[in-house]
Amino acid sequence: MNEPPKMATRPPVAYLVNQYPKVSHTFIRREMLTLERQGMEVHRFAIRGWRDQVVDPADLAERERTRYVLQGGVVSLLGGVLAVAWRAPRRFAGALRLALGCASRSPKGLGYHLAYLAEACVLVQWLAAAGIRHLHAHFGTNPAEVAMLTRALGGPAYSFTVHGPEEFDAPQAISLSEKVRHAAFVVAISSYGRSQLYRWARLSDWPRVQVVHCGLDAQFRAGPVPPVPASPRLVCVGRLCEQKGQLLLVAALARVVREGIPVELVLAGDGEMRAEIEAEVQALGLANHVRITGWIGSAAVRDELIAARALVLPSFGEGLPVVIMEAMALARPVLSTYVAGIPELVVPGETGWLFPAGDEAELAEAMRHCLRAAPAALDAMGAKGRQRVLERHDIETEAAKLAALFERSAQQAGTSP
Repeated sequence: MNEPPKMATRPPVAYLVNQYPKVSHTFIRREMLTLERQGMEVHRFAIRGWRDQVVDPADLAERERTRYVLQGGVVSLLGGVLAVAWRAPRRFAGALRLALGCASRSPKGLGYHLAYLAEACVLVQWLAAAGIRHLHAHFGTNPAEVAMLTRALGGPAYSFTVHGPEEFDAPQAISLSEKVRHAAFVVAISSYGRSQLYRWARLSDWPRVQVVHCGLDAQFRAGPVPPVPASPRLVCVGRLCEQKGQLLLVAALARVVREGIPVELVLAGDGEMRAEIEAEVQALGLANHVRITGWIGSAAVRDELIAARALVLPSFGEGLPVVIMEAMALARPVLSTYVAGIPELVVPGETGWLFPAGDEAELAEAMRHCLRAAPAALDAMGAKGRQRVLERHDIETEAAKLAALFERSAQQAGTSP
């Protein structure tokens, strides 16, 4: 159960997310709740998400605390534009030029960026009414653009967290360098993420880039950890999508099964590629070896990790998956790829196995090693992994870093660009 927030003693901060709450965004919820425990008042804003189905009770509670920019419809957006344009025409003209500049670099139509400007017009008024002195967006895509336009309209200083890989797939198309230039600071969740921001930011903007790791929830840190089970079960946790590599995982699993090695694979999650993955499972004759859970809450994710001997995540593109941190905190070895920030946490031969992304044969070989390993050897790996992740991803430590950055911004930036 989440602890009640302490009485806020720091300047209030606002968070902006494109869609919230969301199954894959529990780390954002965790971050905000920890900031509140540390005495910071956190206001929640999202572009959409008030009608989305959520299963986690904590997400249901978060939805009640979140204000949605699009919930008022077109009338609210037009009202916001007219109010801001009338009250501050020069600021509005500057923000419009900024939006047009972003549109000129984007494959999206001009209408999207004008919509972001309209959203910023609504948001800037809400922030002023709440006395917000700093706005933080998660993801460097459209939430960061709305935050930047809000600042241009006279709103508070802003920052944003870049997770990847979406931001690094098309940095110029999303005007990443422009967003960094206008921000008070930018957060990368790994050293790899910082390097990618360095690639696209001006040298003079490099000091704005800060590394703050995602932190672990208390339920993944506290209490005794059950030993690795003897059952040959592997679990893959994540959205069923192209970047997670589940189709490759199913193909590698077929190799292992053909060799007569006992194995069960749990795909914990759901997503746009579920039908394609299910069809491939049937085509390869793996129906008795694969179970797909659909969307599950964080408690169920924890249960699936504990019931497995290891987490396998054959990602093609990542930032640094939170589920890897959770698996290691539960003393489960990790099988994953040499992608992005993953090698910063998973040490081959010590806390799990790493293999080249896209290499079916090497993935199958890593699975063989894991399935044939003695439980005692896996327990030793798990213990090393737990120690490593608890040292590097403590939520209280990482949230305190953010709080210090927010406070410094609120003290220095004021409320005018």
